[in-house]
Amino acid sequence: MDSHEELMHLADRYWDTRLEMSPTAATMLGERRFDDRIEDLSEAAESRYLTAYRELLDRVVALDPAGLDQQDRTTRSLLHTELAGAVDRLSWRSLEMASDQMAGVHAELLTIAPQITAPDPAAAAALVQRHRQVGTMLDQAVERFRAGLAAGRAPARLTLERSLNQLDGYLDSDLTGDAFVTLEGPADWAGEEAWRAELSQVAAEVIRPAFRRYRAALADELLPAARPDDKAGLCWLGDDGADIYRRLLHEHTTLPDLTAEQIHRTGLAELESLRAQYQEIGARQFGTADIATIFTRLREDPELRYRDGDEIMTDARAALSVATAEMKNWFGRLPRAGCDIVPVPEFLEADSATAYYFPPPADNSRPGSYFVNRHQPTEQLRYETASVAFHEAIPGHHLQLAIANELDHLPRFQRQSFANTAFVEGWALYAERLADEMGLYADDLGRLGMLGGDSWRSCRLVVDTGIHAMGWSRQQAVDFMIANAPVGENHIRVEVDRYVAMPGQAVAYKVGQLEIGSRRAEIEQRLGNAFDIKAFHDVVLGSGSVSLPVLRELVATL
Repeated sequence: MDSHEELMHLADRYWDTRLEMSPTAATMLGERRFDDRIEDLSEAAESRYLTAYRELLDRVVALDPAGLDQQDRTTRSLLHTELAGAVDRLSWRSLEMASDQMAGVHAELLTIAPQITAPDPAAAAALVQRHRQVGTMLDQAVERFRAGLAAGRAPARLTLERSLNQLDGYLDSDLTGDAFVTLEGPADWAGEEAWRAELSQVAAEVIRPAFRRYRAALADELLPAARPDDKAGLCWLGDDGADIYRRLLHEHTTLPDLTAEQIHRTGLAELESLRAQYQEIGARQFGTADIATIFTRLREDPELRYRDGDEIMTDARAALSVATAEMKNWFGRLPRAGCDIVPVPEFLEADSATAYYFPPPADNSRPGSYFVNRHQPTEQLRYETASVAFHEAIPGHHLQLAIANELDHLPRFQRQSFANTAFVEGWALYAERLADEMGLYADDLGRLGMLGGDSWRSCRLVVDTGIHAMGWSRQQAVDFMIANAPVGENHIRVEVDRYVAMPGQAVAYKVGQLEIGSRRAEIEQRLGNAFDIKAFHDVVLGSGSVSLPVLRELVATL
């Protein structure tokens, strides 16, 4: 076969291996071949997949790019990045530390469960078989956590406390509303009643007992050995922790030479640059340019807080509506899939982010889903809702990921992968600022929400590196964010705990936003009046999820 055919073959091999390794994610993507399976978290399985990824990586490296066109060279570069990342993550045994409240084994199961659907009777039967294997999966996870403890990889106490809260919320919930029982089934199906009864039986006899065993292991084995709040960062694990953090920064930013110290300094500089913007908009909105007064007003004015969860949902829907109407003026390529707004399941609210998004699957069996957290509505701030909606939905993640899913001429991994965090999250943060250019913010209060979001992401550069590279305590991180972002303290505490749980992930937002903004500024300066914002956006979003080095190559063609 020629170079193009070989590349497409390797891309398919990689993605099939990835889906086989992550059957739950495959179902979410609309790939139903693995519905009767669940993730195998054993060391033996990990070793098999590591071998498979290394063999594929060697073949991609050996593939001569001279025989490829520009699109194929982009694919080859991205495939190399993803395979190298997969090899790296498996090599340092990340599963040994996957007990946290964000990306932990239990957290992903509970978060994804409400999104799973069974479009036909065959899928419904297959998913019952998957549910019967939940116990094996959770037991394997516990064995991996024990191996991590034996290797000196004690988790942070605060992440375990939040995980236990999640698990208690699930185990205390009524079985009739269990997400493993209430998943959407085939339409007008005569077998639904018997199927629901079987799902309920499996949840009661297999799934919930497995979650109880898992909870007991976290509480009785991991919690006593956990790192205290003043030693929450990876650096407190010594050389192993420092090495893991370097790997994670590379994984999430896709920039191998970017150091924790550079990221920390960039965050401090970004926070300083935001001060003038607060002063300008704050003077118009509140009649003062004093930063401390502006922050206090944003945090403490009772008129800026919600009364109930319904108000949050109403404002989120309004923001999505205005963005949907305007997007055609800024993008040449538009997604075919719609975007639904859905409340975060109640049992996950207390320990989940303000919002999150799931893209539509490849089979378009459901639209994209923008999840809104209604937890403690009187603690949530009205002025933040619009910028969050623009980040998660349009022109942010929904526009980006739904378009990627519809790029039928590209290999599946380019359309469906989320491996390049800095691009995926950088785009969404860029979208918050773009929304102001698009005229989507209704007033200066919404713009202050946009600035608050930017401050929050700039703080992440400082706090994430502070915790994991410089030994900051949990409280030191909280205090820094209170001083530098007009975000409520409760929200800040949840966020800081997220950074502890997912080292390096949070810095990717600002790193990616700065990269996209920098590339756009360069092209605008070069092209002058010939610059076309639709063409720029279509190039940025036209190759799926890309690494930042590949993004530079793509936009250089404009």
